[in-house]
Amino acid sequence: MRYLSDIVEGVAFTELQGSADVEITAIVFDSRKVVPGCMFVAVKGTAVDGHDYIDQAIKDGAVAIVCEELPAHTAAEVDFLMVANSAKALGTMAANFYENPSTNLKLVGVTGTNGKTTIATLLYKLFRDMGYKCGLLSTVENQINGNIIPSTHTTPDPVALNKLLSDMVDEGCDYCFMEVSSHAVAQHRIEGLKFSGAIFSNLTHDHLDYHKTFDSYLKAKKAFFDNLPKNAFALTNTDDKNGNVMLQNTAAHKKSYGLKSMADYRARIIENQFSGLLLNIENEEVWFKLVGTFNAYNLLAVYAAAMLLEQDKAKVLVSLSKLTGAEGRFEYFTAPNKVIGIVDYAHTPDAVQNVLSTIHDIRKGNEKVITVIGCGGDRDKTKRPVMAKVACEWSDKVILTSDNPRTEDPAQIIKDMEEGVDPAFKRHTLSIADRKEAIKTACMLSQPGDIILLAGKGHEKYQEINGVKNHFDDMEELEEQFKHMV
Repeated sequence: MRYLSDIVEGVAFTELQGSADVEITAIVFDSRKVVPGCMFVAVKGTAVDGHDYIDQAIKDGAVAIVCEELPAHTAAEVDFLMVANSAKALGTMAANFYENPSTNLKLVGVTGTNGKTTIATLLYKLFRDMGYKCGLLSTVENQINGNIIPSTHTTPDPVALNKLLSDMVDEGCDYCFMEVSSHAVAQHRIEGLKFSGAIFSNLTHDHLDYHKTFDSYLKAKKAFFDNLPKNAFALTNTDDKNGNVMLQNTAAHKKSYGLKSMADYRARIIENQFSGLLLNIENEEVWFKLVGTFNAYNLLAVYAAAMLLEQDKAKVLVSLSKLTGAEGRFEYFTAPNKVIGIVDYAHTPDAVQNVLSTIHDIRKGNEKVITVIGCGGDRDKTKRPVMAKVACEWSDKVILTSDNPRTEDPAQIIKDMEEGVDPAFKRHTLSIADRKEAIKTACMLSQPGDIILLAGKGHEKYQEINGVKNHFDDMEELEEQFKHMV
C-alpha cells in the first residue's frame, strides 16, 4: 500500500482537489479493473477515452482520479489530480508505486524495426549462461530467471511493466533486457524508467498505420535515446543511416557497431551457411549457431552491449557461440526428401529481403525458393505491395496468403499485395487465402533440395480473424506436410 503523496512524486500537476495523504491500493487505467481504494488514471487512447469512465470508477471504489480534464461534478470524498498528459503521468506514478524497480537492476532497452527480439533474447540467454539472474521482456515471451510469463505486447503497459520489473528485483535479478517499441515510446509506456543502456538495430518501413509518417516513426525511436541518463550507454548500428541520428541529442555514452563502416565494435563475415556463421569479431574468429548477415549484426550488437556492461571478452564469445536465437526467427529443418523449410517472423519489406537474401547467399545453385507470405489486417497498408514485390524479386515462386487478417477481408489484403507484383513475376505467383492450403501447395510444388520460406508469423501460434485468435502454427503445418515428403 502506498500514499498518494508518494505516488505523485515527480509528476507535474496543475490542480489537486483533496488530501494527498490518502492510501492507494492499486493503480489502474482500465475501468473494468477498478478495485476499492485504487487510483484511476483517465487516459485518452486511440479508441477509448478514460475520462468517460470516471463516474463508474468512483462507483466501483476508486479513491483518487488522475485526469486531464476535471468532470463537471467532483465527489468530495475522492481526490482529483489534474495533469497535462495522463499517459505520461501514469508511467511515473506506476514506477513510484512499485518503488522504482528499474533503479535496482541494470535495465537495457533494445529498439529498431528488426532484430529487437533476437538481440534482447540473446542478451538474456548470454547473461544467464554467465551466471547472472536476469529478466526478459520481449514480443515472444517475458521471463524472470527462467520462469515464463506470457507476452501480449512488445512492451507492456506501464503498470504491468513496473510490476514485472518489481518481481525481477524480488527474485534478485541483476539485469533486465527488454524490447522498446516505437508505440511504447509514443504512448509513454517507458516513462519513469531508468535505463542503463539502449541499443538501436535499424530503421525501415513499418508501423506507418500508427505513426503516419516515417519521420514520426524515426522521432519516436530517437526520443528513447534523447531521454537516456548520462551514465547510460547508447549503442547504435553505424551501418544504418539512422544510427547516428539516434545519438544526436543523447547525454548517454555514445558507442557504435558495424560490419561495413568504421565503428567502435566491428565484425566480418568469414562463412555464412545453413549450419551457422563464422565471424571475425574484434580479431577473434568464432563459429555461431545463428545464420545470415542480419544475425551477424544481432550477434555484434549483443557482444558490444556485453563489453559495455563490463563483461569478460573470452567468456562472452564462448557463451555466445553456444546460443540459439529467439523462437520463430529463421528456424529451419529438413524434410526426408531434403526440402528445407524455414519459418521466420519477417513482416516488413526489409526483414523479408534480409531473410531471402540470406537464403540466396547460402543456396548452392539450382534449388528453387518458394515463399509463402501474407500481410496483417488493420495495419500499415502501404507496405503490402512492397512486401509482395520483394518476395517476388528474391523467390522462384511466391504464394500470397493470409497473416492475421483481423477485421479485414483476406481477399482484399491479398489484392493490395498483388499491386506490387510486376507482370514479369505474375506467372510465378499464386494467391491462396487459406494459409494452411498455401503451405500445403508450397510443399506440393517443391522438389528435393528446394527451400520453402514461411514468412510473417514466426513464433505466433494463432491466426486472428474478426477478434478471435484461432490456433495456427506455421511450424506445425510444415512439419505435418514434411512427414509425407519422402
